Amino acid sequence: MRNTFVHRRTWLLSAGFLAASSFFSGLVSAQTQPSAPAIAPAPVAAPAPALNKPIRLVVPYAPGGPIDITARALAERVKDSLGVVIIDNKPGAGGNLGVDIVAKAPADGYTIGISAVATHAINPWLFNKMPFNAATDFAAITQMVRVPNVLVMNADTAQRLKINTVADLIAYGKANPGKLNVGSGGNGSAGHLAAEMFKRDAGIFAVHIPYNGGNPAQLALLSGQVDFNFDNLATAAPNIKAGKLKALAVTTAQRSSALPDIPAMAETLKGFEVDTWWGLVAPANTPSAVVARLHQAFAAALNAPETKTRFGLMMAEPVSSTPEQFAAFMKRELAKYEPVVKASGAKVD
Repeated sequence: MRNTFVHRRTWLLSAGFLAASSFFSGLVSAQTQPSAPAIAPAPVAAPAPALNKPIRLVVPYAPGGPIDITARALAERVKDSLGVVIIDNKPGAGGNLGVDIVAKAPADGYTIGISAVATHAINPWLFNKMPFNAATDFAAITQMVRVPNVLVMNADTAQRLKINTVADLIAYGKANPGKLNVGSGGNGSAGHLAAEMFKRDAGIFAVHIPYNGGNPAQLALLSGQVDFNFDNLATAAPNIKAGKLKALAVTTAQRSSALPDIPAMAETLKGFEVDTWWGLVAPANTPSAVVARLHQAFAAALNAPETKTRFGLMMAEPVSSTPEQFAAFMKRELAKYEPVVKASGAKVD
């Protein structure tokens, strides 16, 4: 079934993450279609130059959400090595507005920004017109965070259908084509696209029911209106622990340390991996030595024990990849989502 979605939306980051904003808010005080080249990493160079005036870190989402919270936490930790880092929230157009500001900023290291699965992997295929080229307009600095999504069922539905594992769900779907339905926070949302990947890889069909955001989608699942969905682990965890939702698998390549008893989807569907992630980028052509200086500071902050503990509260894993690693990762993610978005039929004018 194809879903065509033509109304503009500005919440195309994972709908579950947007629903989780209140959970996270207390944790911190204080393309044009893409072309073949990869997002350009900047080779490490030494000596690293000094950055002697405030750095602007553009967050393309509203204050109080998980991306904003992690950005503020890192800005505080790097102040001794980089000086003042000012968070500038520029939400709009599914994150495109803020990211475009970074793409068009001077390539001097004083304006950097957040890249995310929505802005650099999904939106380039979802939006008919992109103000920037995700593949060529940025210099990768480092991935910051990786967060699992989780395949969950209404617990009563799972019990009634005798579904305890991903294999059980797939077997039921194949034996009962068209009887399953899957909810999401909207056409083109990360939950919707994860469901499309799952249906493709599992070889089953389930009716997609889009809701206007993550909260309504979760309520529909809890009330039994839909059979399963893909939600952010932090959002779903309280209901999993309360026995209201049955967790079948996390969507990361390995099990989550937060809930290690939940299998990884790849244990049943080889190669299945749908992370929610975000990281740091600078404008293309930022000097390699400047990128190296920024990477050094933010990687140290990400590797700090306090950061790992704080991020662990939101079931997020800090990632301090090199610029080269992050550039290669974003290239893979961009390629991965092209067929999924096109198959979903989702489109934003």
